[in-house]
Amino acid sequence: MRLLHATTFELHDFIGSKVPPYAILSHRWEDDEVTFYDVHNEVHRKKKGFTKIRNCCLQACSDGFEYVWIDTCCIDKSSSAELTEAINSMFKWYEGSSVCYAYLSDFKASQWFKRGWTLQELLAPDKVWFYGQLDGEWFPLGEKSHLTSYISDCTSIDTDILRGRDLRASSVAARMSWAANRKTTREEDMAYCLLGLFDVNMPLLYGEGKKAFIRLQEEIMKNSDDQSLFMWDMDTAYTTSLRSGLLASTPLQFDLYGVKITRLTKHEGVHYARDGSRHRSPFKIRSDELAKAVRKTIYIRQDPDRSWD
Repeated sequence: MRLLHATTFELHDFIGSKVPPYAILSHRWEDDEVTFYDVHNEVHRKKKGFTKIRNCCLQACSDGFEYVWIDTCCIDKSSSAELTEAINSMFKWYEGSSVCYAYLSDFKASQWFKRGWTLQELLAPDKVWFYGQLDGEWFPLGEKSHLTSYISDCTSIDTDILRGRDLRASSVAARMSWAANRKTTREEDMAYCLLGLFDVNMPLLYGEGKKAFIRLQEEIMKNSDDQSLFMWDMDTAYTTSLRSGLLASTPLQFDLYGVKITRLTKHEGVHYARDGSRHRSPFKIRSDELAKAVRKTIYIRQDPDRSWD
């Protein structure tokens, strides 16, 4: 793990248990960010993004931390191997931080709550402090534990999850629904940013488009028996193709998951995931129905032009 020294602005590499306590930054990427290569020369101090880094480091020093982790400058994105490792490790890095500083540059109508990557940055750390900026200086907006009702209204995430309840207490479909209305700049990142929420790993293949989200769901199925993965909406407003078959094409198709629970509680079923955790499903999927869906998936992949009633 590579960390930025909060006073010298130098990068240091740490391995395993030797990683010191650190603060971590959550933010929305903007123009003129400071990159890994910028840190090695004085040009980084002239870039617009340096103000954010400086304020993060000042806050870390004030809180007693010598090091910070900031994604813009602590990852060498020219190395595909390092980028893959970083994205697959990112949830754990946020989870392992002593404190997370969530910087909202546009608090009144913040895009921070609408970006894909900031979902794990909200949920993984135990402690998240929100900051705004006035005249180039940060000011505190509040701590996550004190803002749970407001954050829940903005994100549709249950307050008990925001207060630290194990993510596995929420079904796969519920976790997908949290990402339904979020966006990423690159299409593949909408899948990659969710890896940590489902505790799965997979290689990054930029250029694969929507296939990334299909691969994510396939990895989830290897680790979980949670049938809510199949509770997505095939409404034409969300779906442009049936080629994904049994699996959804985008998190947006899980947007109505909460509505389905309300409507179908009388048919509620219970199942257990591989790790022993207990979940409730708004309906039971009969084995014959599941087999039929799987056969349909196979047929669609073999004959994409075949139509179904």
